[in-house]
Amino acid sequence: MTVGVQWPYVPPDGWRAADLDQLSPDGPDGMFDALKHIELIDGELIVMSPRTEFHQRVIIGLWFELKRQVPAEFTATTEMDIILGERQRPCPDVSIVSAAAAAQVSRTYYVPEDVLLVVEVVSKSSEIRDRETKPRRYAEAGIRHFWRVENDGGRPVAYVYELDPATRTYSLTGIFHDRLKTTVPFAIDIALTDLTR
Repeated sequence: MTVGVQWPYVPPDGWRAADLDQLSPDGPDGMFDALKHIELIDGELIVMSPRTEFHQRVIIGLWFELKRQVPAEFTATTEMDIILGERQRPCPDVSIVSAAAAAQVSRTYYVPEDVLLVVEVVSKSSEIRDRETKPRRYAEAGIRHFWRVENDGGRPVAYVYELDPATRTYSLTGIFHDRLKTTVPFAIDIALTDLTR
């Protein structure tokens, strides 16, 4: 972190991914855990708003199901940063990462080579980031699989994407309402309707 720069001032050269490991979780005026949930998108520090019950249940349910179904060489994790570049450090809701990388329990982030799948559960405060900005950055970094989960009247709907390596963009491969069943990146079968119960 830039020496001499104090909260809440942005460092003269802007925020960088490495700065986040140096920040205290407390915000201005000692607000306890004010920076507990932050991410860096396009050099801007984003303080994430409190989660809804829908958001929380979907994250926990997806993490549990993916952890249960994932092959041994991978594992599922929640809310772990991925450094995509000097000014990109998003914090996806759920990720599938290599088991070897996850075995390093003191780490605070992953790099794209560690990551097979990222999942973002959309909330009102993050719609543009989760639908546009973050998927674009994940694709540019070469992360092969991306899921976006939307709230449709209290029911989760999953939009599943796969990376086109020629264009470094995601292509939609399916929209799932009741059950998410796919064979890539591995065999997955999740009852979406059970996630919010």
